[in-house]
Amino acid sequence: MNTDRIYALSIVNEYSKKEDSKVVQLKKLDSKVKTAPLVLAISLGIVFTLILGTGMCFCMGVLIEGNIAFIIGIILGIIGIVGCSFNYFIYRKYLAFNKAKYAGDIIEIAKEIANKED
Repeated sequence: MNTDRIYALSIVNEYSKKEDSKVVQLKKLDSKVKTAPLVLAISLGIVFTLILGTGMCFCMGVLIEGNIAFIIGIILGIIGIVGCSFNYFIYRKYLAFNKAKYAGDIIEIAKEIANKED
């Protein structure tokens, strides 16, 4: 067994340019389509939950006491509830937009993979 040859081949493989296979390209595109809407939905969920929590703190008089704090708390709470309620619909709309944007590329690569295996 020639260990020098094996070592040299492993070094060559490490430094040579690797082309992605069609399956890897398809997975990357699918991930690209789904990741951005998910990140947006999680971010908006966190922001609107914090707004809702801040509104609750105002209502309970934790931050400021008085009638004006109660009114501010109700307004912030409503904004937080509405934001959390519409977050799912924003996610679905953005996901549908991304699917429509990348559908041609994904279908093309999927057809190439399907035709190659026949």
